Amino acid sequence: MLKVKDLDQRNDVRNVAIIAHVDHGKTTLVDQMLRQSGIFRQNEQVQERVMDSNDLERERGITILSKNTSVHYQGTKINIVDTPGHADFGGEVERIMMMVDGVLLLVDAFEGCMPQTRFVLKKALNLHKKAIVVVNKVDRPGARPLEVVDEVLDLFIELGADDDQLEFPVVYASAKDGYSSLSPDAREGDMRPLLDSILENIEPPQGDLNGPLQIRFSSLDYDDYVGRIGIGRVERGTVHHGQQVALCKTDGTVENVKVSRLYQFEGLRRIEVPEASLGDLIAVSGITDLNIGETACDPEHIEPLPFVKIDEPTISMNFMVNNSPFAGKEGKFVTSRNIRDRLFKEVETNVSMRVEETETTDCFKVSGRGELHLSILIETMRRQGYEFQVSRPKVILKEENGKKLEPMELLIVEVPEQYVGPVMEKIGSRKGELENMGTRDGGSTHLEFKIPARGLIGYRSEFMTDTNGNGIMNQVFAGYEPYKGEIQTRERGSIVVHEAGETTGYGLFNTQERGRLFVGPGVPVYEGMIVGECAKNEDIVCNVCKKKQMTNTRAAGSDDALRLVPPTTMSLEQCMEFIKDDELLEVTPTSLRLRKTILAKDLRMKKQFGKR
Repeated sequence: MLKVKDLDQRNDVRNVAIIAHVDHGKTTLVDQMLRQSGIFRQNEQVQERVMDSNDLERERGITILSKNTSVHYQGTKINIVDTPGHADFGGEVERIMMMVDGVLLLVDAFEGCMPQTRFVLKKALNLHKKAIVVVNKVDRPGARPLEVVDEVLDLFIELGADDDQLEFPVVYASAKDGYSSLSPDAREGDMRPLLDSILENIEPPQGDLNGPLQIRFSSLDYDDYVGRIGIGRVERGTVHHGQQVALCKTDGTVENVKVSRLYQFEGLRRIEVPEASLGDLIAVSGITDLNIGETACDPEHIEPLPFVKIDEPTISMNFMVNNSPFAGKEGKFVTSRNIRDRLFKEVETNVSMRVEETETTDCFKVSGRGELHLSILIETMRRQGYEFQVSRPKVILKEENGKKLEPMELLIVEVPEQYVGPVMEKIGSRKGELENMGTRDGGSTHLEFKIPARGLIGYRSEFMTDTNGNGIMNQVFAGYEPYKGEIQTRERGSIVVHEAGETTGYGLFNTQERGRLFVGPGVPVYEGMIVGECAKNEDIVCNVCKKKQMTNTRAAGSDDALRLVPPTTMSLEQCMEFIKDDELLEVTPTSLRLRKTILAKDLRMKKQFGKR
């Protein structure tokens, strides 16, 4: 029998997570490691960013869900977890850290340390994970690999890294071209220096190999055939196919369950295995009501493991049953039951999201980590055939010691010098405070602000306009601070439809001088629908369905061709940012429509008058 102090070590396994700021090359690096390890056949057609498996990830070029894979190198199995880089999906990053023994911190050789670099590294250091710094894109024009290493060291010191963590190894790489090196000047080679560094510096799994079983579940997947699949790590002992285990629930109860099937990750596939031991990353099917954070134990030794606390949501929206005149025409799932079931299914696998029922059965309050986090859910539901409507995003306020607190964001902006003035003015009006400023090679200016989260709602599209699309902005959650006072939101009103019908060129021509239009001719509309942004700060009602009166009389100039300004096509995020408190966004598989909450003009006026 082993003593408690004697730990077994699995030298044939390494568990590592890849963490980085969004777009620094995590998924591309994993691609290269898979290609060079012989996972794919020589003649196999492999798409780029093979780990980004869903359509939204491919379209947006971001990782939303963490992915498990593995490569074999020198007799060692290296389990790799590709994590999201965007702060809105930080809930994924936090829990994945519990499954690994070390991290690859990927940093762009040109951009250096960015907001999410700080965010993900802080999580890793707090959990005492050893980091290997990979300076990626060393072949990029303007790359400054040695300066970036100094920046990373400063960040480690700032975040309170211990002496062991400060002694981090550095590997220089170009994930795109498939080489790594211990020298910043190398421009050819393969991934072996990086793989060698993983074997040398990442600790092998340690624990009691022959002790009673413990599995910590950190992620969930779903399969239409086998149901819920728990993904986790064997923390102690060995688990067998068909074994009876005790599931320690997050609410403190214990349930006896059976491991129907056991899988391990080989390349991009899940392979069924008869058993798995200490340090293995596994997938388990057969446990119907498994939740993230729960522990499977030996029934005779019930010892649940502690689970990492996940940051709370900061933004909420109401999801409602669509009640517009066009309701049910385009969607497949339209009832409150459909929407309820889908939202509660989402929170089973999306741990940083919350869903609450409200006083009415037709409305659900959904809270997430940011606008992007919620917009991904909306877009996913659209594509699955759901039809619903959402309210304006609102920040979640807290109260402590009688003081009202609100979530703050650290906003990092990089803009060409000529746009600094308008950006600072706009952010200042939204209660942003400048904390740091510097210049970068190439004439760009680096600005850091602390700003309330609600000050950023609706700002991204303005920022792109103010910088002619040349600015980069990133944000990361920076805790709660006392409420900063009122913020002036959208200054302009909406152009609202007068009556139901179909838009005409004549009606739009007479309306376009009033502001910016969102629709072209021949679009079905209903009373109370929003078709544009007014040039003034008040809502106006227009008849965009008006037809030209045909007469027998001809006059010079009356038959001139109508010149319509092309309408502005709004993305989902822009629509979410645009709507005010008294407006809604109607979401269907084929359309995004802006509308007033109260459609009838006379009822809106009554409500407004009543307020006064």
